[in-house]
Amino acid sequence: MNESNALDRARYDFKKAMQEITSYRGRGTELISVYIPSTKLISDVMAYLREEQSQATNIKSKSTMKNVTSAIDSIMSRLRTYKTAPPNGLVIFCGEVPRAGDQTKMVQYTLEPPEEIITFLYRCDSEFFTEPLEDMLLDKKSYGLITIDRKEATLGLLSGSRINTLKHFDSLVPSKHHQGGQSSVRFERLIEIAAHEFYKKVADSATELFLNRTELQGILVGGPGATKDFFVKEEYLHHELRKKVVSPLFDTGYTDESGLRELVDAAKDTLTDIQLTVEKEYMQRLFREIRKADGGLSAYGEDSVRTATEAGAVDILLLSETLSKYRVVAECGSGHRSSMTVDDPEDKITCPECGMPAKVVEQEDLIDSFFEMAEGFSTKVQLISGDSEEGDMLLKAFGGMAAILRYRMG
Repeated sequence: MNESNALDRARYDFKKAMQEITSYRGRGTELISVYIPSTKLISDVMAYLREEQSQATNIKSKSTMKNVTSAIDSIMSRLRTYKTAPPNGLVIFCGEVPRAGDQTKMVQYTLEPPEEIITFLYRCDSEFFTEPLEDMLLDKKSYGLITIDRKEATLGLLSGSRINTLKHFDSLVPSKHHQGGQSSVRFERLIEIAAHEFYKKVADSATELFLNRTELQGILVGGPGATKDFFVKEEYLHHELRKKVVSPLFDTGYTDESGLRELVDAAKDTLTDIQLTVEKEYMQRLFREIRKADGGLSAYGEDSVRTATEAGAVDILLLSETLSKYRVVAECGSGHRSSMTVDDPEDKITCPECGMPAKVVEQEDLIDSFFEMAEGFSTKVQLISGDSEEGDMLLKAFGGMAAILRYRMG
């Protein structure tokens, strides 16, 4: 698998696992989370777990005691496959979670986190402890956003494909006056003082919001007139932030929340490495193909995209990150085996050939299955987040998957 696809797949699998892990709740304090730094000996972790298992025999509830000791057994079995922890450490979540009715099922997740685990931690609770991993889900590339004129200013943050509004200011700078003579001069001076205080207030907030963000790649500044240029040129911003201002400054019609969206759109040629821009570019290419009379080099919907991918005809595969489906192989009592896409492998499945109940014998996350198919044909896989307009359209209009083709299918 090419390096870009491999990184995207690893990030997707980590994000999906985290969504599942955080959704579970135990019936008692029987869900176990273990964080193991690379510096911790596996033998020391095993000794710690054996001690915890011994302590668990004192739990009053027999079912909770049984579930905790079983989870610890399962974790130790998994750890026996490791001589040492991976470079970033290892995180294991394991425990019994409720199913339909009174049933439960054992779940276990073994994660190699994208960033280094520093401290060993064992926790047994009614939910898995995921706090140390949550920051690792954030896109580490972000841009500060400032839209400003004399009436108002808005500060925001572009992280991946998400635009967050952080602060909005209405200025108290008077816009017009009718005084003449000395009153006019004095009033002009008061206006400039008010404007100066407003710019200082915006700059101070920018310092507070942006200065200590180590992941900040740059700052985009926009607005409808000359105010943005004056604000930057007169060095209201902290000197460290001034170094990060992206040139040129950008013209926007608005300076409120919609102005932030305008600003990102205006800066798209500059921000070639930001996820939102990448997503927009690929989706716009798809739309240009679809608008052609013959449908151009486009495919959409699972059946068409799958056929084209299996044939090696796909150049760029566009998949919605929010697709939550599985590709399964199901077998019925008559021996028929069928491949199909389902929402949940644990739902009742009927054999499409004979109508008899069928049992899932193989399953894989749907997006992972497309990554596997793409690997053999050097197909670029582009995941599209659900946070953008384009991502929403991909999911609702095209079933979450589309493709830009190398050549038209017959």
